[in-house]
Amino acid sequence: MKLETKRLFLRNWQESDVNDLVEGLNNFNVSKWLARVAFPYSKEDAEDWINYCRKNDTEENKNGYEFAVELKSNNKVIGGVSISVISQAHGTAGGGIWINENYHGNGYGKEAFAEKIRFSFEELGLRKLENGFFDGNESSKKMQEKLGYKIEGRRRQKYKCMADGELKDEIITGLLKDEWVQEIK
Repeated sequence: MKLETKRLFLRNWQESDVNDLVEGLNNFNVSKWLARVAFPYSKEDAEDWINYCRKNDTEENKNGYEFAVELKSNNKVIGGVSISVISQAHGTAGGGIWINENYHGNGYGKEAFAEKIRFSFEELGLRKLENGFFDGNESSKKMQEKLGYKIEGRRRQKYKCMADGELKDEIITGLLKDEWVQEIK
């Protein structure tokens, strides 16, 4: 599967993405905001992740999507975005995003997240997305708010972050389809 925005492709992970994945996630400034990413992040970690994604990228296992975020201009993977725990019965899903620190400040995260939202609402027919961020991650908070997300609560000490071993509060956010702030194309 491949989704396209003005500057990005959101596509399935490939074996050739290992080095870009390690480059992006073997950075404490990125991994400290992710619950399930170890630091340091190794080539073996990246290979395991790609194998997991490829194994689960079949229609019979489809309760989520894991996309590589590829910069069109140079075919470089600069991050990842997910749609997880899809419930067709309830019309909901979760998910997350990360972007290589070398590409922060260019709006790539917002562009990729906006496409994930569009795909979730328009193609998957969902009615609500539930996401979150670790307390203190102001960049994620601001991006989600710009796209219409509302803070719905706090899960105290929800995750033990693999990168630093600290217990982290998760701020819960939600976006209803009718609250979605779409980009003008």
